[in-house]
Parts: sequence; C-alpha cells; structure tokens
Amino acid sequence: MTTAPTGAPQRRETSPRPADRPTAPRGHRPMTAARRANRAGLAFVSPTFLVVLVVVVLPILWTVLLAFQKARLVDIQGMGLLGNWSLDNFTQVFGSAGFWSSLTTTLLYTAGATLGSVVLGLVAALALRKPFRGRGLLRAAMLLPYVAPVVAVAFVWEVALSPQYGIVNDWGRRLFGWDDPIAFLSTREYEVHLLGLHVDIPLALLTVIAFECWRYFPFAFLFILARLQAVPDGLEEAALVDGATPTQRFRHILLPQLMPVIALLCVLRFIMTFNKFDDVYLLTGGGAGTDVAAVRVYDFLTARYDVGAAAAQALVLAASLMILLGFYFRFFGNKVQEDS
Repeated sequence: MTTAPTGAPQRRETSPRPADRPTAPRGHRPMTAARRANRAGLAFVSPTFLVVLVVVVLPILWTVLLAFQKARLVDIQGMGLLGNWSLDNFTQVFGSAGFWSSLTTTLLYTAGATLGSVVLGLVAALALRKPFRGRGLLRAAMLLPYVAPVVAVAFVWEVALSPQYGIVNDWGRRLFGWDDPIAFLSTREYEVHLLGLHVDIPLALLTVIAFECWRYFPFAFLFILARLQAVPDGLEEAALVDGATPTQRFRHILLPQLMPVIALLCVLRFIMTFNKFDDVYLLTGGGAGTDVAAVRVYDFLTARYDVGAAAAQALVLAASLMILLGFYFRFFGNKVQEDS
C-alpha cells in the first residue's frame, strides 16, 4: 500500500459553501411546463388579438363615439374624442321619414330570405343525398351561386329580368301570354288577380328575396348535407321495415336529427341577411320598396354626408339585431339544446 510522500499537499474535495452556490433572484419562480405553455399560447394569440383590435374593436368604438357627436364628412379629420356629445343624431334617425317602414322592410326581407334559403338548401340536400350517376358534378354545380362574384350574378339577374330585353319577360309572353312586360326590379306593387281577388304584392322586394334565396341556399345545402351523411342508415332501414312512408321517415327520423343544424343555420343567415347591403344595392339601389336599413346607413353617409347620423343608424341596427337574437335564444335556445 502506497502513501503520499510526507510534505506533499493533499487534495481534498470539498463541497462549495452556500455563499458560493448560484442563487435564483428573489421573486423569480422556476419556469414550469405549464408557464412555458401559457407563454407560447400568448405568443401565438397576440398577432390575432392585435389584428382584431385594430380592424374590429377600434372601428366599433370610433363608430360609437361618432354616433353621439355632430360629425360631418368634411369635419371628420379634425374631430377628437371629447366633442360636443348629444342625442341629436338618434333624434334625427328616429324622426326621419321612412325609418320605421325601412325597419319593417328589413325584417320582411331578412325573414323571407332566411327561410327561403334554408328550405331550398334542405330540399337540395335531400335530393342529392342518395348516390346516382353524376351526383358529384351536380353537387359542385350547386355551389356556383354562392362562390360566384356578387357583382356578376347581380348583373345577370338584371339582364334576365329586364322589361326590354330580358329572357324572363320573353318566356312570359310566349308561355303565359303576358300582355305587357313586367319590371321586376322597379315595380313597388304589382296587382295580381287570384281567385277573383285583386291583390297587390311587393314585386321588387319579392324579387330581391328570391335572389337572396337563390344565392345563399348552397350555404345551407353544405351544412345540411354534412349532417345527413352522419345519420345512421339503420334508423331509416328499421323504419322502412316497420312500414313507415317517406313522409313519416322524414318527419320522425331525419327532421329531429337536422333540427340543431337548421336552427344554427337560421341564426347565421338571419344575422348575415339583416346586415346585407350589397345585394339590395346592386339590384335596386334601395328603391321600389327595398329600402333596407343597411342601404339607409349608406344614404346617410353618401347623400347627406352626415357621419354622425350614419353611425347612429348603424348602432340602432345593431341594437335591433341584438334584441331579436335575445328573443330567439330566450324562447328557442333551450328547445334546440334539448333536441340536440
């Protein structure tokens, strides 16, 4: 056994003193996996939050501020946050001629277009549910009204419905014996003889509603068709074995399965149609009894150059929509959840 020579320095391994160990700064907790995940999530969400803040939130706040100030288009650049606040804009909006009739027209237009587009989408989905030759091509063709540019399809409708050279009036004279051409987009009321009665119908408004139903029924078609594909085949086969008719199978099997989707579609289409501007403006310009609320907001801004009144009208439109949706969720929301 060898020993270290006498007088040679001996090495001893000693543990560092507490003062020599690196210590974490006070108040700083170690980074855990949960904290790292939270920071990563905030980093990913921050760009989207900034975009929504700049594009959505700030314009809405600016609109609310303008609604309570006397703001003209020429004065908009020099206006600040602390202006002369008043309720004159709302008094002008509620007291203007045609406000209540415009709101009624908006409700009729929205209800008719929403119901029509959902019903057409339901019919199309049921018709194209079963496989047959050319079904894929026909399904793709169903999407054309929805994906086509609104300016293009509105121009096609204007040409087709023209009283001078429109194909609809030409077919009407040949097939139905029309004596005079019908101006579908510029006739406020059209007298119809039905069962010995003379009934005046809002022709231009019905034409715009028909355009809205035709253009947006593919939206409902996609939702309903996707839900139909998820319905188990065994349910219908069992009902068929029990002798149920097609009407009974639809009413007692398919319709309960589709009700949550149909309710969601009604809410979405109601919101979208209630704020619709471009379709009505391109077809009629808001004339002939189609003066919906969104077109009136545009007229306040461009014809009168009254930014404050236009902002107040927009707030009234938003408040009306929120009230209507509140009634829907109050009376029908629980029923839809129970059916789902």
